[in-house]
This record gives sequence, structure tokens and C-alpha cells, in this order.
Amino acid sequence: MRSTTARPANVHQARLLRLLRDLGPQSRVDLGGQVELSRSKLAFEVDRLLETGLVVPDGLAASRGGRRSHTVRIAPSLRFLGVDIGATSVDVAVTNAELDVLGHVAEPLDVREGPVAVFERVLALVGKLREAVPAEHFDGAGIGVPGPVRFPEGVPVAPPIMPGWNGFPVREAMSQELGCPVLVDNDVNLMALGEQQAGVARSVRDFLCLKLGTGIGCGIVVGGEVHRGVTGSAGDIGHIQVEPEGPRCACGNDGCLEAYFGGNALVRDATAFAQSGRSAELAGRLESAGRLTPEDVSAAAAAGDAAALDLIRWGGQRTGQVIAGLVSFFNPGLVVVGGGLTGLGHNLLASIRTQVYRQSLPLATGNLPIVLGELGQVAGVVGAARLISDHVFSPA
Repeated sequence: MRSTTARPANVHQARLLRLLRDLGPQSRVDLGGQVELSRSKLAFEVDRLLETGLVVPDGLAASRGGRRSHTVRIAPSLRFLGVDIGATSVDVAVTNAELDVLGHVAEPLDVREGPVAVFERVLALVGKLREAVPAEHFDGAGIGVPGPVRFPEGVPVAPPIMPGWNGFPVREAMSQELGCPVLVDNDVNLMALGEQQAGVARSVRDFLCLKLGTGIGCGIVVGGEVHRGVTGSAGDIGHIQVEPEGPRCACGNDGCLEAYFGGNALVRDATAFAQSGRSAELAGRLESAGRLTPEDVSAAAAAGDAAALDLIRWGGQRTGQVIAGLVSFFNPGLVVVGGGLTGLGHNLLASIRTQVYRQSLPLATGNLPIVLGELGQVAGVVGAARLISDHVFSPA
């Protein structure tokens, strides 16, 4: 097994590594314009990084007149693993140190199978990626799970839709299996990090990232950093009550947002519409397949089915109701909407926007974009790689 990856010796080296990760190859002159270091101090720190192997020479920079500067880049041999476990699927990707995705695989998975079975599947996918991508080792791995996480220990805490996961030592177990540092976080936080790294939130310091899927969660980024809360439950908005007398939620309470518009709730209501005769389109799909999915609701809406369109609009309104309160409280610069239910189409986003703009304070919404995420299915794995690279590119 490869020896432990070198770590930067101080905050200056950490800053240089993250700049090279985010900006790509840079000349020493360009780096000097990004950090507050004297020319001699910058040269010293770059030379030390070159000695560790974390940074390598990359030829000559473009001429600006006079002596041409040499460029450096982050070592192309570095590899990070990103794992994004959802309620019904898993994505695994390998990236280089600049967080470009080199290989990506995904497959259906039921998180209710429990951590042992799930991670057996994850490790099998990692094996497939190792065959397809040059990755004899990993310098670090980030893992996302669909529930609250006690971040320092990498342990899920009372996750409502993950029976058998409470207290499971994900970080410790996977670090032993992979032979590298591992960090574990909530999947929504990783989606937010992914969009911040390479998506629609690249230039935004304060934003909310909403994930609509089997569950509903919200990543909160404040001053460029993810806010996790004291116990890791910040952003668990799917369990905010929207109706005191509403349907029972998986968490045990009544009337939660997730009980109205998570993936399971949408299928429940669509099935009821099909069986009651309110939607001939959904009834036909139910008879044909024996069960409905969110994709069936999307297809029915695209075909002009009024009942399916109502389900989407109602779900958007309920979601917008909760987001409106968050916007008035937090005053973000951007709201990003992602997750599997965004496949329901523009009507969903339009309903969320309408409710937020109608209900939130005008001062908070006057210049507030509410947009779909750019990265789609790879947002979580890119965020996972960003998370672990931040750790590796920090002083030991």
C-alpha cells in the first residue's frame, strides 16, 4: 500500500494548493498576485511543495516580456474518491487533484439494506472504477449519506430514512477498507460543495442548496463554508412542519414537508389519483407497470395531464412555503435546486419561485436567483472530492 500522502506544512502552502486545485496551472507571478507573500517567501513555499511531490513543474508561462516565468501545477497523480449514497441510488467517482471527474459509475441501491450491504456494493463499484481509471491508490475519499452526520467522527445520527445506520462508524470502517483519509457528510452538504466548486454557485459566498428526492434537505453555505450545526442536523428542512394535521412522516411527526412532497409522498398521491379516476394518464401507467414512480408523474405532466400538473404545483408551493421562511431568515445570495425530483420539469421550479417571491420579504428577494443546479448527478461526488481535498490540502 502507498505511504501516507504528504500534507502542507503551513497555511501558506495550504492556500497555494487550493489555488492550484481551483485555478489550474499557475506561474509564480500569477500565484504572487493571489496571496499576500513576499516574492522570496512565495518562492520558498513553492519549492517546499515541489519537494513534497504535491506540486510539480509544468513548463514555461506565456511571455509577458522579459524573462519567462515557470508554471507549476498540482500533482496529476493525485486521486480522490467521491461516494454519494442516496436513498435509492449510489454514485461513485474518481477525480484528479483539480477535481475533474475521471470516471463515474452509478446504480440503483436501497439505503435501507443497511451499511454493511451498502458498502459492499460501494466497494464493488470502486473496484470497477479502478479497472477503468488509472487509480492504484486514493489520496482521500469523501462519502455522502442521506441523513444527519456527526461530522467530526463521520457517524450517521438517527437518520429517519436509514434504518440500521445510527452510530455506524462510516469514516473509520471505510478508511480501513480504502487505506486513505475519509470524511463523511450529509449528501445535501456535498451537493452544495459540488455546485460551489464547479457549478452554478462558483462565485457565491452565501447560498442555500435544496435537494428534492426521496427526502428533502438543504445545504447551507455561509461565507463560503458549509454550516452543519452543533449536531449535524442543520438544513434538515424536510422535517419542518407545514400542516399540524398533515400526514404522518417517516420521522414520526405529522405534517412535515417531506410527508407532502418527498419522492415517496409524490408516488403515494399519484397512486391515489390513478385509483380514484382523477387521472386517466396515471391510471394507465399504473395498470401497465403495477406501480408509479416520480418519472411517471413527470411524463404524465408533459402529456398535459391536469392531475399530474396539480401534484407538481402543490409540491412546489409547499416547498416554496418552507424556502420562503428560510430566505427571509438567512437572506442568501442564491437558491440552488437539485435532486431527482427536479426531473418533474419547469412547473416545479416555477411554483417554488412564485411562492418564495410572494411570501418572503421583498428586501430578501429583490435580487435573489432561484435556479436549477448545473452539475446534475455528479454534484454530490464532486462535492465529496472537494470535501476530502480541503482536508488533504490543510496542514497536518
